[in-house]
Amino acid sequence: MEYKENQAVTAEVEEQQPKVEAAELMNGSHALIRSLIAEGVDTIFGYPGGAIMPVYDAIYDYQDQVNHILVRHEQGAGHAAEGYARVSGRVGVCLVTSGPGATNLVTAIADAIIDSTPMVCVIGQVAMHLLGTDAFQETDVIGVTMPITKWNYQITSADEIPEVMAKAFYIAKSGRPGPVLIDITKNAQQEMMTKAFNYSCCQKLISYHPRLTPKREQVEKAAKLINEAKRPLLLFGHGVKISGAEKELLELVEKAGIPCASTLLGLSSVPVDHPLYAGWLGMHGNYGTNVLTNQCDVMIGVGLRFDDRVTGDVSRYAKQAKIIHIEIDPAEIDKVVKAEAPVVGDAKQALQMLLPMINPNDHSMWRNEFRKYEALEDEKITQRELAPTTEKIKMAEVIRMLSDKTKGEAVVVADVGQHQMMTARYYQFKKNNSFITSGGLGTMGYALPAAFGAKVGAPEREVVAIIGDGCFQMTIQELGTIAQSGLPVKAIILNNNYLGMVRQWQQLFFQKRYSFVELQNPDFITIAKGFGVDGHTCEQRADLNDSLDRLLQSDKPYLLEVIVEKEENVFPMVPTGACVADIRLE
Repeated sequence: MEYKENQAVTAEVEEQQPKVEAAELMNGSHALIRSLIAEGVDTIFGYPGGAIMPVYDAIYDYQDQVNHILVRHEQGAGHAAEGYARVSGRVGVCLVTSGPGATNLVTAIADAIIDSTPMVCVIGQVAMHLLGTDAFQETDVIGVTMPITKWNYQITSADEIPEVMAKAFYIAKSGRPGPVLIDITKNAQQEMMTKAFNYSCCQKLISYHPRLTPKREQVEKAAKLINEAKRPLLLFGHGVKISGAEKELLELVEKAGIPCASTLLGLSSVPVDHPLYAGWLGMHGNYGTNVLTNQCDVMIGVGLRFDDRVTGDVSRYAKQAKIIHIEIDPAEIDKVVKAEAPVVGDAKQALQMLLPMINPNDHSMWRNEFRKYEALEDEKITQRELAPTTEKIKMAEVIRMLSDKTKGEAVVVADVGQHQMMTARYYQFKKNNSFITSGGLGTMGYALPAAFGAKVGAPEREVVAIIGDGCFQMTIQELGTIAQSGLPVKAIILNNNYLGMVRQWQQLFFQKRYSFVELQNPDFITIAKGFGVDGHTCEQRADLNDSLDRLLQSDKPYLLEVIVEKEENVFPMVPTGACVADIRLE
């Protein structure tokens, strides 16, 4: 997947946009919609209100060109736009009103900035003459969102709209992608432009120059370290998906014989059955990848931030290794881990430059070390999870059976918590760009609207949301959006009647003092049917196979609730503040 920023794609979009008469004048609302169409936008996730009503009136005239999807909460619009962007490689667009409409969107914007997801959020605002008067539903959304957007801007004149929107899309999708917010006053929506509408897609900005092509000397230094390495380890993250560098990544590890491991958001960039795939990194990642992080002599990080969930105690993280860091955002270089060989640029271009400089190698003895740890983890954890003797169903069973039935090729959208970690551990990803989750922010309630957005963005793919009972109740209203659309989004609730991850921590680190984590849940299936979504509950292991078949064979939205073991824990685990090599198997 590659976010659409190259000239060929821009030219294609420009060819598709409607021709505008030289002397054509229009009001700001129509100019806004025409700008979106000129950028190739075909879907808007939104919720109308007073300060954005003129734009909604304009959308009425363009329903044959733009599909507006009415969500049930503005946060749902943001997460749906995220899911759409993550699976399609296009910019997600959401449209909401001022005040609470804008503030309801803030969580999704914060989620998008930390997970590098391109969005353009258009927010209605009170008329210019009312700004600063505490008018009805006025909020300083520019001030609120400044720390969590790549760029935000307030439009107060209709004439500004084409140029500002062009900049917004360019900034959102170029370099390290992220959310852009455009606040548009009501007078700017209503007034007529004083000049003819003319839209040109933005190609560059004077003050913003993301570096795509790395400096050759940086790449040469990285190649030298790789060629001299005896125990290299490659770590890859979300940046590989964003740049569409999966092919180049595999070519590198295969040529040099390097074991590779994934961050949470990097999952599915390399098939799990590839012989050089060593596993998943971090707090609940695989045993060998964590322990052997502190035994490699050269570490190659591609498109990742070295965040705390990957490094654990950074003062004891890979101190023996020379580190190569390939990253498009120069602010991430040396922020957490000091790089011996930083390579600033797009991951795909960096790997393309690096490949001819790499000598063929094998490193088979080093790779066998990972297999030893994998066998130990399988004996101590995996077999126990997948072939349990307990009466209640285990989360791992559900995920692995789902994986088998979908051949590891579904788009899996996980919410946040134990079920998220179990999904990352036990779904056998075989197809690129198949895992979507809230990584950096850890937003509960993310999965249901994000799965819907993903289905809109990739209607040809099977999309399954994995959700905990706590998370589900945070955005449950988006069942209405899914039902109204009719899209066959599938959702599985793994119900243990607990806020499971918090309970696990309270058990392990707070003497099992369970403080406000047990849930008295509603009847999820009855609620779903009230929205018009069919579903059923599975409580017995003997019924799980048929239950998943019913879910997957439905040609309509479907909810499967699986009652799982109440006090199940996710292992392996690196406790907070511990070294990654001190990962616990139990």
